[in-house]
Amino acid sequence: FHGGSGSEKKDIEAALANGVVKMNVDTDTQWAYWKGILDFYKSNEDKLQGQMGNSKGPDEPNKSYYDPRKWLREAEVSMVGRVKEACVDLKNVN
Repeated sequence: FHGGSGSEKKDIEAALANGVVKMNVDTDTQWAYWKGILDFYKSNEDKLQGQMGNSKGPDEPNKSYYDPRKWLREAEVSMVGRVKEACVDLKNVN
């Protein structure tokens, strides 16, 4: 099932019922990765404008927010969630 990303769940069910055994979800996982970063940014925007100063005060450090390990981890968590969803949709869980 090439181009499975963005497919409706009912269409995935129909494809499986008709014998599809493989579905590409790369675009969905890329979007999920980006969405993890986007959501992190939106929820911490005030802490991502400089090294110091945020809604808690002008002397508050922001290092733990702009550290790439922090927001890349959120991207990974988001993508893992999407992969798990795809596995359920494709009946590929034990």
